[in-house]
Amino acid sequence: MPIIHVNAGDGLPPALALDDGDSGPVIVMVHGFKYAPGHATECPHKHIFALAPARDCFKVVSWPRGLGFGGRAPDEGLAIGFGWNARGSLWRAYAEAARAGAALAALVTAIRARAPHRPVHAIAHSFGARVVLAALAHLAPGALGRIILLAGAEFGHHARAALATPAGRATEIVNVTTRENDLFDALLEWLIPAPARGDRSLGLALGSGPNVLTLQLDDGDTLGALARAGFDIAPPAARICHWSPYTRAGALPFYARLLREPDRLSLARLRAALPDRAAPRWSRIAPDLRLPLPIGRRASF
Repeated sequence: MPIIHVNAGDGLPPALALDDGDSGPVIVMVHGFKYAPGHATECPHKHIFALAPARDCFKVVSWPRGLGFGGRAPDEGLAIGFGWNARGSLWRAYAEAARAGAALAALVTAIRARAPHRPVHAIAHSFGARVVLAALAHLAPGALGRIILLAGAEFGHHARAALATPAGRATEIVNVTTRENDLFDALLEWLIPAPARGDRSLGLALGSGPNVLTLQLDDGDTLGALARAGFDIAPPAARICHWSPYTRAGALPFYARLLREPDRLSLARLRAALPDRAAPRWSRIAPDLRLPLPIGRRASF
């Protein structure tokens, strides 16, 4: 059973065997704004969490298939689509994301109790990043191995607090940003009260550290370095897009390798190959402003 669906507040299916000899990772997928389990048109389990999405839309791409599930390999692992109610206003969904984080932590704790030998990772988009980061305060060190945040809709202050917890210090974060998401990052800062004066969204605020790598996926030098390493990711096709980090061809297979081969694709190795800093905000939306270009680029893997 390579894919199961669990909603906030639900436990693991009692009959689910996690110690059946499969040594593959458990990858928890967390959606963002506007999705809700059971919704007539926006149920994540029928869309991005399905091997064959029921909706034909540019932003609906099968996460599990892109992450390497559905091929019946013996070490394929288990994908878990974690659903939570992200409907309603932006403010309601933002508040609900923190509550969903506690439910996600309970799910991860149950997985670790049932199969302590299997690595557990997470990948999340938009407000899903807030869900995963909020879960860290409720988890034991090592409960989550590697986390990939895609255009994360959260403030740097909350992210740094999450990374300062015991579980946060023991995990690895790949913070995928893109200047295509600048408008959405700015809307978060304009509409949601910041936890600290001058705080910024993850598109600018998180940076890089010993267990954090910020990766700008619309940067030409970044895409070139990844291509030389065998990861061909399509260039951006729009100036503004919130879903680009997972809809662009080649992006999900790259994340699959990051989650399935964390030792070979270490953060240190990635950091040595990729640009040292991101391009400034609005540089894609308004390139004619001639904002300064990124500096300190490195070219080889």
